[in-house]
Amino acid sequence: MSRLKIFSGDLPEITSEVIKYFKNDFSTLHSCILVNRLWCRLAIPLLWENPFSIPTRNCKFIEIYLNNLNDDLKSKLNEYKIIDNLFSSSNTLFNYPGFLKYLSTRELIHTIERWFENVLIRNRIFKRDSAISNLRSLISISLFKIFIENEVKLHTLDIEVTDHLIHNSYLDDFLELILQKPNFIYNVSNLRLYIMNSSFEDNSKHTSIKNHISQIINSHQILKKLVLGHNKRFPLYQSLLLSKDYNCSNTLNTIVLYSINFNDINNLDKIFEQLNVLESVHIIYCSSLNTSFTQQIINLTKPLKLKSLFINEVSQIESLQLLLQNYGNYLENFGFGFGVGYGLSLTLFRQQLLELISKYCKNIKFLDIFEFEDQVTYSALNLIEDIKQNINYLSINVGPISTSYYKSGSIILRNLGQILPLELDYLSLTLNVDITDFEIFLKNSQNIFINKLLINNYGVHEILPYIKKYIMKEKRVKYLAISDAIYSKYTCFSDKYYFEYKDLFSLKDEVKEFELYNIKIQKYDDLVISSRLNLLNFIKRLD
Repeated sequence: MSRLKIFSGDLPEITSEVIKYFKNDFSTLHSCILVNRLWCRLAIPLLWENPFSIPTRNCKFIEIYLNNLNDDLKSKLNEYKIIDNLFSSSNTLFNYPGFLKYLSTRELIHTIERWFENVLIRNRIFKRDSAISNLRSLISISLFKIFIENEVKLHTLDIEVTDHLIHNSYLDDFLELILQKPNFIYNVSNLRLYIMNSSFEDNSKHTSIKNHISQIINSHQILKKLVLGHNKRFPLYQSLLLSKDYNCSNTLNTIVLYSINFNDINNLDKIFEQLNVLESVHIIYCSSLNTSFTQQIINLTKPLKLKSLFINEVSQIESLQLLLQNYGNYLENFGFGFGVGYGLSLTLFRQQLLELISKYCKNIKFLDIFEFEDQVTYSALNLIEDIKQNINYLSINVGPISTSYYKSGSIILRNLGQILPLELDYLSLTLNVDITDFEIFLKNSQNIFINKLLINNYGVHEILPYIKKYIMKEKRVKYLAISDAIYSKYTCFSDKYYFEYKDLFSLKDEVKEFELYNIKIQKYDDLVISSRLNLLNFIKRLD
């Protein structure tokens, strides 16, 4: 106890650095709050600098924010009888809105919606009318005003336009308030624009949002990241990237292109040439990555720093070879999935693709390979061994249930443990587990520490006892997620199998047992990166 008192009382600067280390470990930060006043004062700002990104079911922290409303707004809210107890606590220990540094409009609006739904459920209100809609709007606007008027020193602002009409309605109100109070983003050094909308450029309903975004970008010149997605016609975005209304040539350093069709593009080189400080480009599941596309890219006067390439629709190995020959040295995140090599021999195409990655891409940190036959398996293992000095994220999905894919899983498990680096931040395995092969993998990887381990087992063997023996008791992982068919039944209709997977997270007694060894069990769907949405979110957090 005396040592703790000396450490926390006499060396606050060291204590501060220690607590900063737990910045994204929210459960540990909550524990720090209970140690003493100093630890509480240091941990609270970290918990409240980006609260909308913290997974929570009831979102009751919204009510703490609402205590900062002025009396006039509180009176308006109190007119709605469903929230009589909302302001029962008139004083708070800290000015919580003042800690806000990171704000995503999508996360903010989504959290407000989830909290509001919980309020209605708590008050047993299931019928919706205009009064309910008006209350929702009033609460949203009130929260926007709290942040804008509380001298928030915002560091990062993510503006996201979606296909959701209610979301965009709130977003328009928020952007208008920002323009009325420009000091709110005075300290913002990282403005990121996400347009995940299929009709943003040609829809008159978005005119107001587009005008507001344009004014914010032009008045502050701080746009750093641009994410464009969910549009099958890339030409709609060309006007945005080339338009003087979105003047970002000296600020934009990251572009993420997601699920976009590059067909009939003839000025892609102009788009990239005019961006003077572009540091990274990420291409995720886009189509028409053909020779026409590649020729424009390789003719740039300055190198295109292609950091991510995830593909599931390519028919020309020659176009990929040109791309990787020129920019493969920049590539850090790569993946291929079902459909790659359509029109060719899938096996031959995938073998050639893996050989190209091994030859031209020496700096891969994240490798995601999906659905490959046993003929390709050794090429995949050779690639992993070639890039093991850099790789930090590895996802392997060997494909559906069949003799060929079963053999692939066996080869992977018998060889993977011998070629992995000593530390991995993330390893995800989706395969039909044979328990003998699985034990070989666990034994061969006994000296490897994996921060996040995910196993999606569609086999019929129970793997949990082996996980406990080789993983849990040896404390070789920090986060663990298992989706296992062995916990459920399956039925067979003709030649199709239907599995009902059971998530280890739902087995509360097992979760508690793992906690005794400081291993945190997570939901599989929350921890997995390779699903499309999670992959996009992973890439968005880079840079």
